[in-house]
Parts: sequence; structure tokens; C-alpha cells
Amino acid sequence: MTAVEVVLGSALERAEVLSLYNSVGWTVYTGDPDRLMRALAGSSTVVVARENGRLLGIARVISDGASIAYLQDVLVRPSAQRAGLGRLLVEAALSPYPDVRQKVLLTDDEPAQRAFYESMGFAETRDFGDGTLRAFVRFA
Repeated sequence: MTAVEVVLGSALERAEVLSLYNSVGWTVYTGDPDRLMRALAGSSTVVVARENGRLLGIARVISDGASIAYLQDVLVRPSAQRAGLGRLLVEAALSPYPDVRQKVLLTDDEPAQRAFYESMGFAETRDFGDGTLRAFVRFA
């Protein structure tokens, strides 16, 4: 069984992080390894899944600890997907924030991802009714 442990982003080794992100095709992140490592180190919570020391997955949260927790970078190595690791990572990453009102994430528009996040209690903003909630994003 895979052990899930909470670690600081700085405890992760660059090579293992790049290998994991490359394995899921997140080359926007791996194109700037220094920025990726700073993002992990600056996160409020970083949760990793390891099996026999090998990094299988990461989830991270950026939060003020009171009103918002932004779930970021939920990824699992393809060879370990569909085994419950994503769910374990999300639950562990959000566990420090039980009373935080807003738990937010942005993700790709893929049916499998929608089904996964809905199974975790998330809903798309458009599902809250016409005009009641909007989400905006600005990419650099």
C-alpha cells in the first residue's frame, strides 16, 4: 500500500519533481524548474504520495488559513492513476482547512476530471445558477 506523507516543498528533490510533472505532460511547469521549486516551497501545504521512496503524486494548497484554500497541482504518475491516490492526496491536502469556506481549483475541461472533482464535493461555478457566482482568471 502506498504511504501518503505531508512534507514541505523544500524536502522534495528537483529531479523527482521534474520526473513526476513530465510524466503527466505538465511541461509548462518543467520548462522553468526554478519557478516550479519556488512554487512548491511557497505553498501552504504540500502532500506527496510515495511508494518505496518513489514519488507517485503531489497535491498542494495555497491558503490564508481562514477564508480561502486554493487546491493546486493535483497530479499522479500515469502508472499509479485510478488507484485512489488522487483522492488521498486531495483529502490530505485539504485536511488542514476544515473550516475554510472557499476551496477553489482550476483544471482542464476534461470529463474525467470533472467527474473526479465532483466526487470530491466540488462544483463548477456555472452550476450555482445564473448570475450567482463567477470565476475570473488572468494568465501571464
